[in-house]
Formats: sequence, structure tokens, C-alpha cells
Amino acid sequence: MVSKITSEIKVSVTTEYDNHNSYPSENRFVFRYHIEIQNLSNVPVKLLSRKWMIYDLGFGFTEVEGAGVIGLTPILETGESFKYFSNVILKSGVGNMEGFYIFENSYQQNFEVDIPKFNLVSEVLSN
Repeated sequence: MVSKITSEIKVSVTTEYDNHNSYPSENRFVFRYHIEIQNLSNVPVKLLSRKWMIYDLGFGFTEVEGAGVIGLTPILETGESFKYFSNVILKSGVGNMEGFYIFENSYQQNFEVDIPKFNLVSEVLSN
């Protein structure tokens, strides 16, 4: 697990290789990442959007951005957490991801929260 606190918002990430949906012979390596976002601040916050930088060894960077996460724009009250998971597909089986969320606080001010860099390494390639 990797974690980072930015502007009193803690983002923690764990990853797992999805062996059942991966096909290494077809350069398809699927990873699931689990995110927990905790509001450590004194005010409610709303997650508005996200931006990811996905690095695939030998294939370079891809940027992904959009509204919310998994179709939601959750509001986190003081002390609350929000958990979700998603997937990413790499061609090489080795890479990493990092990025940031845009949040809005109760004063209608927007701010960035870092998503810490995490590594993605296929079990097939790590043996």
C-alpha cells in the first residue's frame, strides 16, 4: 500500500494483478487498483474530477481524465472515507500510475489532491 496526504485528504492505494482477465501472449496485462480517500479536514469536500498519468514500459505515457470516479462525485464529511476500485490494462506488464483529484471544499474553492505513484508489475514477469 502507498499513501499520501495533500491538503488534509489522505489517498491510499493497493494493487493486484488480475490473472483471470490477463492474456500475456496477447500483451494484455490487467491490474486492479483499490483506492481509499479519507477526509482528515474540518470541512466537507466533494470530489469533482481526476487525472491519471499511466506509464507502460516500452509504450510510454497515457493521460486519462474525467469527471468524478467510477461515475460518482462523492461528498466526504469530516472524518469520512470513500473506497472504490478500478482497472487498468498494460501492454508490457510493467508500469506505474499517479495523478491527482480535484476537490471542492464547502467554501466552493477547488484544490488538487495527489494520488501517490504506485507500481504495476505482472506476476508472470516477476517470477
